[in-house]
Amino acid sequence: MNEALAIRPFNKRNAISFTLAGIALLVLAFWLFVGARGLFAPGLVCFTLGAIALILGGSKLAEPEISFELTSDGLLFVHRKGQLGIAWDNIQRVDVVRVTQGMELTELPYVGVRLRQLNPVLDCISPRLATGFVSEQRPLLMTAVGQLDELDTLEQQLSAEFTPLIINGERYRGVLAMFGHRCELLNRALGYHIYLPADSLDRSPEEFVSLLRGYLQPRL
Repeated sequence: MNEALAIRPFNKRNAISFTLAGIALLVLAFWLFVGARGLFAPGLVCFTLGAIALILGGSKLAEPEISFELTSDGLLFVHRKGQLGIAWDNIQRVDVVRVTQGMELTELPYVGVRLRQLNPVLDCISPRLATGFVSEQRPLLMTAVGQLDELDTLEQQLSAEFTPLIINGERYRGVLAMFGHRCELLNRALGYHIYLPADSLDRSPEEFVSLLRGYLQPRL
């Protein structure tokens, strides 16, 4: 596949509708507060719903218009805190993330990317985006806790996040080291280094995985 393909996320949908509805409800709430003081309770309800809708709409509007760009060279993930490019040649495996809970296999709302080498990602990711990933991956970290057999090993790994990271002779410090340690921990526990959230897609995770494999196939 040689043509570039842009992916526009689900979470951008209805952004303007939520924003306008929020503004309308807030205007109605203020009118009820000032012009109809006997209707304070309905006004409070309108104010609460309007504030929620406005915040939700604003957060949707703040998201990038494009969440992914697929080219012949690789995958570009566009996040509100920066961009992350991954070359196809550096991707070993992609799939929907699944974990075993009891006797059942549970699907998580992420597409996992297992890398051949972590260095190229650490060399190009910005500290701001790395910090965002570490913060957003807390639910994944809690899931990883249940997948690891040795709690002492997990505690050691979490402590190690604040230490320098050396991979293939390259030393990383600070936020990049923390992000690198987290990628290695999640890979050991869940099988992938990078986790792409399902709400950043424009299709089901299974369809997105199939799309990525179409780009990867010529390189396997």
